[in-house]
Amino acid sequence: MLGPADQTVYPHAVLTGGPAVGRDNGFDLVRFDGTDLSRGHFEGTSFLECALVGCTLDDVHLESSRWSECTWERVRGVGVVLAQASLSDVTIDGCRLAAVSAWGSTWRDVTVRGGKIDFLNLRGAVLKDVQFVDCVVSELDLGEATVAGVSFDGCTLVEPEFGTGSYAAVDLSGATLRSPRGVAALKGATVSRVQLIELAEHLAGELGIKVAD
Repeated sequence: MLGPADQTVYPHAVLTGGPAVGRDNGFDLVRFDGTDLSRGHFEGTSFLECALVGCTLDDVHLESSRWSECTWERVRGVGVVLAQASLSDVTIDGCRLAAVSAWGSTWRDVTVRGGKIDFLNLRGAVLKDVQFVDCVVSELDLGEATVAGVSFDGCTLVEPEFGTGSYAAVDLSGATLRSPRGVAALKGATVSRVQLIELAEHLAGELGIKVAD
């Protein structure tokens, strides 16, 4: 991945999208610094080796967009639509996002570091080699997702939903889990001994096991 010196700074304060955004419906080596992308339409747009720094993404439409070797740094946004998008070799660092609709998306070699994400919908998504580090994720929905090689190190997961899905090589041992749901479906996942005790009540409830005092 090339550094900021290799990127062209987007010259305008606002980017709204449309059929003629970027070059060939995409952006290559562009740095969006403090750019407001709110309510923009970028469905199907490609972002290659781009950086979003201090940008605003309120109600932005990024359905089926493609992100490769990109960074998001200190990005804020409520109502971010990433449905069926593709993220490959992407770093999301120190961002504050809410109501992120990323169902059916594909994440490969993605690192989410610091910051907070509220209401992250990854239902039916495919995640491979994804790291969540030192962040808070509220109401993470991984129902029906295909997950392989995903870890949560130093994270707090508030009311995560697992449900049906495939959870191979998922490491939850470094996370704090608050009111998780669908834990009975976590076959193949790794938890700590302490978490196993904490999850016992949730697991018993989902399996219909009555626990006598």
